[in-house]
Amino acid sequence: MPQKSSSLSRRTARALAAVVTLALGGCSMATTAPATARAQADAGGAVGAVDCRKAKCIALTFDAGPGKDTGHLLDILKEEKVPATFFLLGENHVLKHPDTVRRIAAEGHEVANHTWSHQILTGRSPGAIRAELRKAQDAIAKITGRAPRLMRPPQGRTDATVAKVCEELGLAQILWSATAKDYSTNDSALIEKRILDQADKDGVILLHDIYPGTVPAVPGIVRTLEARGYTFVTVPQLMAPAEPVPGTVYRP
Repeated sequence: MPQKSSSLSRRTARALAAVVTLALGGCSMATTAPATARAQADAGGAVGAVDCRKAKCIALTFDAGPGKDTGHLLDILKEEKVPATFFLLGENHVLKHPDTVRRIAAEGHEVANHTWSHQILTGRSPGAIRAELRKAQDAIAKITGRAPRLMRPPQGRTDATVAKVCEELGLAQILWSATAKDYSTNDSALIEKRILDQADKDGVILLHDIYPGTVPAVPGIVRTLEARGYTFVTVPQLMAPAEPVPGTVYRP
């Protein structure tokens, strides 16, 4: 019982934090949790290989790649039979590693947009926001044959203008519930501990496959969470049978 209470408290705190963040930013946009979207969806919709209405699901996501270690990460995910969602950067990443981008898509992972050059989108003109997102969209679509349907704003910073442009481009915004802050440490054991401490049902894990301590932490994260009864899914699978709605901010 105490464990359940603690879990509910964490979810409540995250929900309140999302409301406060958006209110302080003066935003007016649709915000929901993937699990909420799933619960409100037509029960007859497609759920894919895993039904997260019944399974204890969690989504593993990687930002800012692909990089030199992404191939090794894909080897790990293939061996562990774990799908993930990759929010890719266009400049110096997608263009530099097109074969890796193709492999991400070919192996069943969700390919998503993390902008062209990782510029903060808030406070920028609609045209500047559109250029950051569209250039990445076009580069990914040229390589994989399919434009992304999800994006993650750099640093999670979004506002009503970003939401409007995302709606125009067919992109849902995906935030997260667990982060290792792996940009601040190369200690794989610490990265693993931070994620395991924050992991929760219907959560979204944020990691970066461009930092040296991150990929070595992934096997321990995956095996420990699976031992705890979690099933790994992509972000769209997490919210199925709901479909990601362009412009909407999804935050667990």
